[in-house]
Amino acid sequence: MKSIVLYLHMHQPRRLKHYNIFSVGYDHEYWTEKDWFAGTNNERIFKKVTEKSYRPMLERLEKLINTYPGFKFSISLTGSFMEQAEEWAPDIIESLQRLAKTGRMEIVAETYYHSLAFFYDQEEFAEQVRIHQDRVRELFGVETKIFRNTEFSYNNDLARWAEDYGFKGVLAEGWDKVLGERSPNYVYRPEGCHNIKLLTKNYKRSDDIAFRFSDKTWDEWPLTIDKYIRWLDEDAEKGPLLNLFMDFETFGENIWKDTGIFEFFETLVSRWTKEDDKNFLTISEACDSMEPKDEISMPWTVTWADSERDLTAWLGNSMQHEAMKNLYDLKPEIMATNDKDLIEDWRRLQTSDLVYYMCTKYFNDGDVHAYFSPYDSPFDAFLYYMNVMRDVRMRIDSHKKKPDLEVKGTTLAEK
Repeated sequence: MKSIVLYLHMHQPRRLKHYNIFSVGYDHEYWTEKDWFAGTNNERIFKKVTEKSYRPMLERLEKLINTYPGFKFSISLTGSFMEQAEEWAPDIIESLQRLAKTGRMEIVAETYYHSLAFFYDQEEFAEQVRIHQDRVRELFGVETKIFRNTEFSYNNDLARWAEDYGFKGVLAEGWDKVLGERSPNYVYRPEGCHNIKLLTKNYKRSDDIAFRFSDKTWDEWPLTIDKYIRWLDEDAEKGPLLNLFMDFETFGENIWKDTGIFEFFETLVSRWTKEDDKNFLTISEACDSMEPKDEISMPWTVTWADSERDLTAWLGNSMQHEAMKNLYDLKPEIMATNDKDLIEDWRRLQTSDLVYYMCTKYFNDGDVHAYFSPYDSPFDAFLYYMNVMRDVRMRIDSHKKKPDLEVKGTTLAEK
């Protein structure tokens, strides 16, 4: 049996507005841009992507679920995405709830704030995973059994953590430098683990859709359905699982409707489900039905970003390191305030996109970073972020002064 394991990731960050130094000390609203047309207006961006991608793709997924009994898929939803959808497009949540009720859309766990907390504070990391699981349970009535870390950042330590936490499966990039001669088309066992299973992304076949579908300079353009299915068949000779992992926004936002991307996807599902030796599996079903082919070790961190497939998209320069160090160093003082709004802002500031915008890479990787950034330069992204951090520090200091003021007030009253 040749099985497509389709996994889609839904995420929209909350972008910091253009927060200047003169706002420090009195403006504690970091996420609401008054200018509707600004690249940091989160409401405008979310509604735009909803019209181009979320709504039309979800409508097609519901239609495909209702039309083809063998079609199923897995998905992950960040806390940032869920919050914005509830506020600005509640019909998106309702569509996802209907899909979840079918039992053929599996929801995958991750950090609620789409953070890199695993590499800085594993207690905070575990808390964000718990918050995410609770919210998914509350909204969709399901338990998450599979884990993916932010930006597919993965190493042996993460796999051991996920096993200890109780997950049955974990996801990672099927990077050639790790797999060697092995195929991404199998279930594997992470090194040092006994129960949890590892599925690796078939990045070549995934990126044919997610990155190359609309690229007219690609020597295989246009990508026809016959050609793509032939490639999948050829890949299936190297292993039974075809792990197609990609961003949900691939459909309609990153690759526009007029390219035929929606029709391509619908035809793929239709053609694949009609053949007796082909099916779709959720990630949990793949883990349950197959034994590990081999053991995979990733002692260093691998991600699904850029040509290096490492953390340098987020932690590759001194600005990014300084921003993250300043942020996580504040944790004891932040938590001591018991200020829910302040703690929420601190956790939102952990969103990986905010340091991604500070990346200073060049060539093709740099072009991708510039495309997704709402700021004029990485240095502007860093400047606004650190201005916000100054305001956060002042809010912490104001909490420290409150007991003194109360004592002084009591003393004066007694006198």
